[in-house]
Amino acid sequence: MHYTYTEKYTSEQYNNLENNYDSLRVLNVERNGNVIYTYKDKGNTFFGVYDCQTRQNELLYSFETNLQVISCSVNRERTLLAVSLVQSTEEGRRNELQPGSKCLTLLVEIHPINNVKVLKAVDSYIWVQFLYPHVDNHPLSEQRLLLISEEKYIEQFHIQVIQEDGNKVVIRNPGHLPRDRVAEDFVWAQWDMLEQRLYYIDLKKSRSILKCIQFSVPENFTLMFEAPLDISLNDSGLKLVNFGCDYLQDQEKLSTHPTLCVFSNKTGILCVCYSPEFDPRKQITYSVFYFHKGYRKTFTPALGSVDSHVAKGLTFLNLDYYVAVCLPGHFFHLLDIQHPDLICHSLFMTGKNATIDLLPPSPLQSLPGALVLDGSSGTLSRALLDLPHLLQLLWESPLDCEKMALLHCALACGRHSPLLETQVIQWISENISTCHSFDLIQEILVASSYWSIQPERSNADELLPHSSVLSWNTDIPGLTFVTEEIALPLMKQVHSLTDDWAKLNHSLDCVKYAKPHLHYNNSVIRREWNNLVSEENRGKRRSAAYVRNILDNANKVISNLEARRLEPRLAPLFQEEDRHQRLLMGLMVSELRDHLLGHLQGVDKKELEQMVLDYISKLLDLICSILEASWRKHELHSWTLHFDRRGSAAEFAVFHLMARILEATNSLFLPLPPGFHTLHMALGVQCLPLHNLLHHIDDGVLLLTETAVTRLMKDLDNTERNEKLKFSIIARLPLLLGQKISQLWDHPMSSSIISRNHVKRLLQDHKKQPRESVIDKTSFRVEFLPLNYFIDILTAIESSNPALYACEGHDNVDAKFVEEAALKHTTMLLGL
Repeated sequence: MHYTYTEKYTSEQYNNLENNYDSLRVLNVERNGNVIYTYKDKGNTFFGVYDCQTRQNELLYSFETNLQVISCSVNRERTLLAVSLVQSTEEGRRNELQPGSKCLTLLVEIHPINNVKVLKAVDSYIWVQFLYPHVDNHPLSEQRLLLISEEKYIEQFHIQVIQEDGNKVVIRNPGHLPRDRVAEDFVWAQWDMLEQRLYYIDLKKSRSILKCIQFSVPENFTLMFEAPLDISLNDSGLKLVNFGCDYLQDQEKLSTHPTLCVFSNKTGILCVCYSPEFDPRKQITYSVFYFHKGYRKTFTPALGSVDSHVAKGLTFLNLDYYVAVCLPGHFFHLLDIQHPDLICHSLFMTGKNATIDLLPPSPLQSLPGALVLDGSSGTLSRALLDLPHLLQLLWESPLDCEKMALLHCALACGRHSPLLETQVIQWISENISTCHSFDLIQEILVASSYWSIQPERSNADELLPHSSVLSWNTDIPGLTFVTEEIALPLMKQVHSLTDDWAKLNHSLDCVKYAKPHLHYNNSVIRREWNNLVSEENRGKRRSAAYVRNILDNANKVISNLEARRLEPRLAPLFQEEDRHQRLLMGLMVSELRDHLLGHLQGVDKKELEQMVLDYISKLLDLICSILEASWRKHELHSWTLHFDRRGSAAEFAVFHLMARILEATNSLFLPLPPGFHTLHMALGVQCLPLHNLLHHIDDGVLLLTETAVTRLMKDLDNTERNEKLKFSIIARLPLLLGQKISQLWDHPMSSSIISRNHVKRLLQDHKKQPRESVIDKTSFRVEFLPLNYFIDILTAIESSNPALYACEGHDNVDAKFVEEAALKHTTMLLGL
């Protein structure tokens, strides 16, 4: 697996520095993405900031001495600089700053350069971090600074600032800075710069308890949850994660310690990745605690080639919806942390496919926003999955589980790239029969539609299906894993939760109270749609307002779809009314809208309506795109809808693909683009022998639309084969449609069909009564007594019930027509 590294912060990137300094090191990354760095020149120690927005550097402060820097942070306005350091000579010997101290923590006024205040002078290391609350761009009157001590406590300083002489910012009452004790007696801590959260672990009776503190405005800080972790941690030392580059810790020693990382995102995900002490001579395992799902998975991967270099520990990288777990040269795992229920949604690779470009062998720090910090070189990079390489693996992978994982990864990471989706659809159209464990068409329809509405913004993650697969029991090569239930986090703050905290709390409630899956499925509208179609075929009508509302929903979907379509379609779709598909489309809009309204709280109705339209439009567009990919492949660009010619091999291939699309959508009960069945029928007439064609119609593979049958009657002449085809088609139509279509075919067989339907309708409620004929037989041209008697009965029924002719489709059909049709048909059959 390759990585794309962008925004790589090395000495070459700082373009307004006079020289490239080998001593340049990244110290910290602040919430706004700005990078704090230091470098040395001519015995001086300089501190600078790289603004990621303007891509310019700014010198913050300098000391006229050679210093060894532990930690550094700058406030949002760049008026205060906090720095923790030790003073050392060129030979590396430490000079005591004052008796008993080895670390000095300073607070510097830098706008303009003014006072320097000593915050700590202690014999233990201190790390510093300014808080960046979500506020407007107005300067804050109070700045808050965290101090993390090697002695296992964290303090928060409240720093009041005032402006003097215009823009001069100074500390108010620097001799007395209020402070709070945030945490103490912890063995591990991690800082989330984007969400301004502190995760830490303390040991209670040999149990590891994970806690989270949220810093926000106007609250000071809030303990959000406590969660027990079934892991082995000891009290031998302190391990910090994401508090800047820690150059003082012994990397060789740390590489053998347990690795622990917490990952979260705005959809309410909370997971902990844990790897015990690393020993390449032993079996390697790691665990992932999916707290938002209520279980943990412990993975034991097979290692790659023994000739590969051995890295100094596992690396966990945060890639938003995924966590990458890699041991360079041995394996690369891409874990779907948003949807971990199905193991096939995660990618597990070994050998040559697990190579990672430019990834150093030393452990890396994973920062939010997919940033990666290499502590050994002080290099900050942004890690992105290389989508072209994902597609290459998708084309080459022989395993269904890898195809599933790669498909989902490509759709999730490239959902804003139309070109990538086009390439995925092309792959599907050419590999339609290569997967045996799942249906490729179903999977892209469900997954791509899910990602198209960006569930992290809509809070619809648990309401819309993300996969067509419900279970996966096939083993993953090179991997064993165990799933265990875990104790859920105890939320300490449950009132007025916002955003991802509310989503996490909702997920925990679903696990805690074993709430059923709320994923929408189309099965609930199957019965209503079948009833509507059946009623229309029998000539019955529902409430006009009800049907009109459903069809209006369908019109909105089609208008929404066409408004986002820039290029003309290759396949002749959306060129007819196709009432049945519009009914299904409109019912889906109503049902999906009601489903989301019933479970989403606080979502604007117009926004929800648009979400529903976008979702169904995406479904239809995907079906069109899959069909057009095959259309383009087989060069059917100038194809027009005709029934009167034989089909080619290319048209048969498209017909087969349409049959697969129909099979996929039928089982999910999804609507099809209007015109799909007409096009499919046209290709079937051209490509299939008559008996196969009729078999496909009887099995429901081909559906007889009014447009298709009308074109068939007009396009085909009356050869023997075509007569059989037309008769067979008309005989399979619903009564009302059959009567309407029969009148388009001027043929004795058509008249016979019309007569049969007319007689059936007249006699279905007729009760035989003894009576004498009152009809003047001299009016008939042929003396054929059985027929005369039958026509006598029909005429009597017609004359006694004129209302029978009010139904559409019965114009000019009466007993006289039946008599003439019977005689013509008999003559034809006898060859007279």
